[in-house]
Amino acid sequence: GVGASLVVASRSYADFTPEATFDIKKVDLHRLEEGPPLTSTLTREEGLKYYRTMQTIRRMELKADQLYKQKIIRGFCHLYDGQEACAVGIEGGITLSDHLITAYRAHGYTLTRGGTVREIMAELTGRRGGIAKGKGGSMHMYTKNFYGGNGIVGAQVPLGAGVALACKYLGNDQLCVSLYGDGAANQGQIFETYNMSSLWKLPIIFICENNQYAMGTSVERSAASTEYYKRGDYIPGIRVDGMDVLCVREATKFAAAHCRSGKGPILMELQTYRYHGHSMSDPGVSYRTREEIQEVRSKSDPISMLKDRMLSNNMASIEELKEIDIAVRKEIEDAAQFATTDPEPPLDDLCSHIFANDQPFEVRGATPWTKLTSTS
Repeated sequence: GVGASLVVASRSYADFTPEATFDIKKVDLHRLEEGPPLTSTLTREEGLKYYRTMQTIRRMELKADQLYKQKIIRGFCHLYDGQEACAVGIEGGITLSDHLITAYRAHGYTLTRGGTVREIMAELTGRRGGIAKGKGGSMHMYTKNFYGGNGIVGAQVPLGAGVALACKYLGNDQLCVSLYGDGAANQGQIFETYNMSSLWKLPIIFICENNQYAMGTSVERSAASTEYYKRGDYIPGIRVDGMDVLCVREATKFAAAHCRSGKGPILMELQTYRYHGHSMSDPGVSYRTREEIQEVRSKSDPISMLKDRMLSNNMASIEELKEIDIAVRKEIEDAAQFATTDPEPPLDDLCSHIFANDQPFEVRGATPWTKLTSTS
């Protein structure tokens, strides 16, 4: 009966390996004597959590692709599938009281920083229940200690340095992770930020998520030096396998310890890959072959890699992971249902939240005789 099956279930859980240590790829170092460890210890709980989060990001992005093709999501939409180990690994190496800012490929980070799938999907469809009340859309989502989603290429990096300056000023032992892509890595403002951060010894981790293509331009064609981890020159750097969640986690822990010990900024390059095009308006196969994408999927998919590790070390069962997949799928379906039925924000809300706390005031609309009210 039911009792017997419960006993079996609890017995089989007790049989799982509670933790295992894995060899991870050696990172490349710049201006550092030693780097992160060459092994990583993963507990069963962490493994299941990372698996669920990565799977949620993957399914959420595939759902967004579907809704976009049905014209339910409009405008800019940059998907994160393929790069899940970056977001999940980084979060595994810092805490939620640390700060994070990224560019416009931000759905994954919005989730890892505490947003819900429901809030993210509703934001994508521009509805009232969205994480930014339907006003931000794909590129502009925020949560506590997460400063977005930023649309201007590279502009989030100096903002991140400002957040790191605040951490140093307040002396709270927190740090800021500032993310940008291989395309933005050529922006002048990034080098200005390196300079200031280094002079002021700011607790900032600069992370270049190198997904090999700046829009449709391969790194070889867009950068005179593709060794992005050395681009900080006087700032120490590490180059990491961005498809392995454990590599990313250990590297982030190492970088965080460097920042917290008062040594100033550090640079990380995560070598990763996006399965979709640059944005939904890019089919993603005019500048690279389908075979290339397929090869990355079959050889270094971040979710498959974690799954194989857990299964081969008896840290989870296939059935258990299947159950997670089913639960994740259901969560995504429910969120999509909400995102397509929740009402759009009314016009009256258009000018609200210009200031955090202020008396309501009048805002001129598109014509001089249209008056709108802004409330905090």
